Amino acid sequence: MRTAAPAAARRGPAGPVALGIGLAVLATLVWSGSFVTSRALGDSVPPVQHAFWRWVVALAVVAPFGARRAWRQRALIRRHLGFVLLASLLGVTVYNTLVNQAGVTTPAANMGMIMAASPVLMALYERTGGVRLGPRRIAGLLIACAGVLLVGGGASFSAGDLWMIAAACCFGSYSALLRRRPEGLDGAGFLFTTFLFGTVLLLPAQGVSLAVQGGFTPAPDTVLPLLYVGVASSAVAFFAWNKAISLIGPTRAGIVYYLQPVCVALLSWALLAEPTGWAQAGCMALILGGVVLGAGSRT
Repeated sequence: MRTAAPAAARRGPAGPVALGIGLAVLATLVWSGSFVTSRALGDSVPPVQHAFWRWVVALAVVAPFGARRAWRQRALIRRHLGFVLLASLLGVTVYNTLVNQAGVTTPAANMGMIMAASPVLMALYERTGGVRLGPRRIAGLLIACAGVLLVGGGASFSAGDLWMIAAACCFGSYSALLRRRPEGLDGAGFLFTTFLFGTVLLLPAQGVSLAVQGGFTPAPDTVLPLLYVGVASSAVAFFAWNKAISLIGPTRAGIVYYLQPVCVALLSWALLAEPTGWAQAGCMALILGGVVLGAGSRT
C-alpha cells in the first residue's frame, strides 16, 4: 500500500533554500561592514594596499582548510584555468580595489546603495541563461530596486560613485560566473585558489602603489579594520556567498543582497556619523519588502 509523501517532501527542498538564504544574509551583513571600513580607511591606507593586505590575511586564514584540497584538485584547476583566473580577477583583484578607491570620496551609505544595483545584473545573466525567474521573484526584484533608486535619487554622481558602479558590475558578473563553477571543484579549494591568484594579480599594482604613494603606518586603527576585512569580509563572507549561490542561485541571493544598503546606512550612521532620515527609512522598508517577497519565492 502506497503512503502519501510527507508534506515537507511535497513542498520541495525547503532546507537547502533556507540555508542558502541564511548564508546570503550572513555574507551581506558582513560585507556591509567592509564598506564602512573602506570609507574609514580611505584617508590612511591607499586603496590598492588596502585590497592587497586584505587578501593576504584572507589567504592565510583559508590556507589551512583549502590549500591541501586545491593541491589535490590541481589537475581539475588546470583544466578550468580560464574560469578560475576570471573569477579571481573579477571577485578578488578588481572588485575590492574599486570599492576601496570609491571609499576615498564617496560616503559609505552611497557605496551600499550603488552596490545594491548588482542583483539586477545577476538576474539578467540568469535570464539570458534560460532560467525562469517567476512573477514573485521579478516583483520582489523590482520593489527592492525601486527602494534603492529612491534612496539614491537625490545624490549627485561623483568620481567615487562611478568607481562603485564599476565595482557593482564586477560583483554581479562574479556572482553569475559562480553558477558555472566546474563540477567537483571543492568550495574551500576554489576559495583558496581564487584568493591566491587574485593576490598574485594584485602584486604589480601593489608595487606601483608603494613606489608612488608610500606605505601606511601600522596602528590599531589600520590593522584591526584590515583584519576584519581579511577574516570576516573575505574568508567567511565569500565562503558563505559562494555556498549560497550553489544552493539558491544568483538571482535569489541577489535579492537578499538588497539588504546591504539598509545595513550600510545603519552602520555608517552609527559608526561614521553619516546622516540618515525618514525618506531613507521609507525606502529601506521598500527594500526589505522586496527581499521578503522575492527571496521566499521558489520561482
